[in-house]
Amino acid sequence: MKKQVLTLIGVLSLLLVAGSAFAQGGQIRADIPFNFTVGHTTLPAGSYSLSTTGGTGSILAIRDANRQTLELVGSNQVQASQLSDRTRLVFRCYGDRYFLAQVWTSGSRMGRELPKSNLESEIAMDAAAHKVVLVASR
Repeated sequence: MKKQVLTLIGVLSLLLVAGSAFAQGGQIRADIPFNFTVGHTTLPAGSYSLSTTGGTGSILAIRDANRQTLELVGSNQVQASQLSDRTRLVFRCYGDRYFLAQVWTSGSRMGRELPKSNLESEIAMDAAAHKVVLVASR
């Protein structure tokens, strides 16, 4: 278990990249090929746009292809040591359950990190291990 945690930390350290456009209210579009959970809502595979809102940009708004807001969730700002070469979404995966964990955009060191929900924490306790899955934006 300790080795898995250290491996995850290493992988996340290598993958942490950020985006000033996103932090300043830009929009990310992504085709997500699997069902995933954000906050308390499980969303089907499909095309989504993500943007920040609120005075500090701490609220992440997730909209479907019809521009309908499906979920608003609080997030924390995170910073990487180097600029991102591309925009990507980071998911934590336990078996066939995917949870949105981080959002990074190209050209910046700043990104957004979503806290683990109670559901994810419960599933993580029962899971032997988890993996990190990246989805690049389009």
